[in-house]
Parts: sequence; C-alpha cells; structure tokens
Amino acid sequence: MALTGACSIWSRFDRENTVSYRSWKGSSKPMTKKTDESPLSFEDALKELEHLVETLEKGDLSLEQSLTTFERGVGLTRTCQKALDDAEQKVRILTSKSADGEPEPFDANE
Repeated sequence: MALTGACSIWSRFDRENTVSYRSWKGSSKPMTKKTDESPLSFEDALKELEHLVETLEKGDLSLEQSLTTFERGVGLTRTCQKALDDAEQKVRILTSKSADGEPEPFDANE
C-alpha cells in the first residue's frame, strides 16, 4: 500500500470512527508521549502504520486501546510525511539550476 493510500485510510478513520480525546476527557492538553526510541526508517514507519490501520479497521479494540493506537498512528504519519518532505526538498535542490551552477547543501533538520 502506498503512503497516499495509508494516509487516506487514516484520514477516513479519523473522520468516521474517533472521538476527540480532548472533548471526551474535558482536557485542553493534547495527548503526548515522550519516547527515547531511535527514529524509524520511512519503510518501517509505513509498515507499522499499515498494520495499525488494519487493526483499527477490525474494530476489536477498546476505546482506550483505539486512542493509544490512533495516537501512535498520528506520530507515524508525521514521521512518514517528514521523510517525504525531506526527499522532495532534496530532489528540488538536486534538479534546480542555480545561478552559479554549484550544488546547494541539504540540511534535513531545517
């Protein structure tokens, strides 16, 4: 499944099957979880995201499990989107014609 497909499924699930955690709990704080894990590769993040989508679509999880799974999916979606944005930026840099013809440095942290 391509990222576009996974993202559209994720987006559809978000619209159709979830309750806003903040409104459900009456809190103004977003759900966040700090992790010290090393970042996943694009391929690993996409594979895990696809698995989470399949799990959520089955509908066998409790509300709390669904929210936790959904939160993880949002993080994975952001990881995938950042990797795609970085790749797109690099392609633009490599294919653009600058005035002096010198390649421009690429910084993935910008």
